[in-house]
Amino acid sequence: MRLGFAGTPAFAAALLAALLDSPHEVVAVYTQPDRRAGRGRKLRPSAVAELAEKHRLPLRKPVSLRGEAEARELASFALDVLVVAAYGLLLPRSILALPQQGCINVHASMLPRWRGAAPIERALLAGDRTSGITIMLMDEGLDSGDIVLQREVPIGVRDDRVALEAKLVAAGCEALRHSLDHLPELLAKRRQQNHGLATYAHKLDKSEALIDWNAPAESIDRQVRAGVGRMPAFALLGSHRLRILRTRPAPWEGANGPPGTILHVGPVGLVVACGSGALQVELVQLAGKNPVAVAALRNSPATPFQAGERFHGPATA
Repeated sequence: MRLGFAGTPAFAAALLAALLDSPHEVVAVYTQPDRRAGRGRKLRPSAVAELAEKHRLPLRKPVSLRGEAEARELASFALDVLVVAAYGLLLPRSILALPQQGCINVHASMLPRWRGAAPIERALLAGDRTSGITIMLMDEGLDSGDIVLQREVPIGVRDDRVALEAKLVAAGCEALRHSLDHLPELLAKRRQQNHGLATYAHKLDKSEALIDWNAPAESIDRQVRAGVGRMPAFALLGSHRLRILRTRPAPWEGANGPPGTILHVGPVGLVVACGSGALQVELVQLAGKNPVAVAALRNSPATPFQAGERFHGPATA
């Protein structure tokens, strides 16, 4: 089939790579415009744009798809299917109607759970035991179209965002190839979502990355795992702003203290009091530095990792 592809981040780029290794022909790629990133705030292309340019695929970076000119251009590609994955733009009716067999979306959740921009992070924050991939025939709503195919993926107790995304990429590539190879029969058997069960995966806000030590240890651990690789959790200790990159709930039977108090400094990491339970902090990142094990910093005079010191912020408000 003649395919178009619309996506933006690394998750989508992995799916595009799978299509390039399939019998189908990718004749057009759409992605978000270049964004400023990094310390220099230089314009950077998306992961999908970089892959498309590497393979010399026709590439478009429209700000919106709602104009007549965009619809005419997409129509000129005479697509059988438009594959969409983490694109970041809603497709209007004028676009959805163009491909001969429709527009299908690869979504990183078991819809109708976690519609929206951050399904991986929200599944981890909620403590879900499973996630998955949904291949969906798109409509004008937000991830509300009919389900074509689903693949469930288990969430391990220590999975972080990077690990879970890797599982979902593998499942998504398999599900997408299978769906395209059997599309007519799968479309004939598609089913409506139960809209009454829908939950929404709103994009994470920076304020959600600041650790509130009043929360239970298990909740903070999920917050840390959900932030890895994109919006790391952080905490404030003295004059230091530390990204917290690896933790685990810690069995603790020693003396306790107010939430945020460092209870113990050991060879593995810090044990910090939480609203309930305690959390072992194992990997951190100081501003402008590389990630480092707490064990390598515990005797450094530059960091106040001492029992009795207290992280400040919401816990001390």
